[in-house]
Amino acid sequence: MRDVALVVGESLIDVMVRGEERQEYAGGSAANVAVALARLGRPVVLATRYADDAHGRLLAEQHAAAGLTVIGGRSARTSTALARIGADGSASYQFEIVWDLDGVELSPDTRPVAVHACSLGTVLQPGADAVVSAVGALRESAMVSYDVNTRPSITGTGPDVVARVEAMVDLADVVKASDEDLTALYPERSWRDSAGALLARGPAAVVVTRGGEGATVLASSGVVDVAVPPVEVVDTIGAGDTFGAATLHALWSRDLLGADRRPVLAALSSDEWHEVVAYAARAAAVTVSRPGADPPYAHEL
Repeated sequence: MRDVALVVGESLIDVMVRGEERQEYAGGSAANVAVALARLGRPVVLATRYADDAHGRLLAEQHAAAGLTVIGGRSARTSTALARIGADGSASYQFEIVWDLDGVELSPDTRPVAVHACSLGTVLQPGADAVVSAVGALRESAMVSYDVNTRPSITGTGPDVVARVEAMVDLADVVKASDEDLTALYPERSWRDSAGALLARGPAAVVVTRGGEGATVLASSGVVDVAVPPVEVVDTIGAGDTFGAATLHALWSRDLLGADRRPVLAALSSDEWHEVVAYAARAAAVTVSRPGADPPYAHEL
């Protein structure tokens, strides 16, 4: 039996426009996490869908190069995200998304010790219901990681989206969100208060990324602030996905994955959370230092 991380969600092509220059990169929040985790040396199964078209073949090449096992079938066309890169490296997006998933069928020789879900895959129908169902079924044996990663231009941020986000939080052991995610979902309160409210729903920790200002962990052991390494930003595409993957990798290295490790994860000290998140921040810093969602390999960290 082979222990694996199962990542569930969207794959797409990032079409980057910087001035007059246009480039295409394989991406998608879930796919970025899967590739980043594989580059860190972990066996990964990615449950996703894309078409057998030119964009889909670009995705397939990247996934094969990373050593991913890809399941989930084919879609009618491959989704795209047009990313316009600003002078500071930040990206604004325009999406053309198709998201569906018939279910998640793992081979009998694999055992997911972690399940990661994120972003559009958890809230965009018709595939969102399949994601929530799969995560709920696997929670009995696997640790669950969830990255909120809102995309308001596609899904909005109204009560229906908030309800779907909170349903995923209720299943999760570790929740990651940016301060911008929390402000978009809960504009009536501070991101810190919103993170505290999510923690009260049951996860072991809520990790809030705040761009160049660092990251904050809210856990039962307390609140931990983590600085990010100084870096020259090329663009921010995939940074949060790398952060999430590196968090999983760091927890895996500490033997904290699997449902049976939940009590140990819940008791993690503030110092241990600082080490985990500082490692994730270093990994994300590498990603923002080069174009596209290009996460680091283990030897680069």
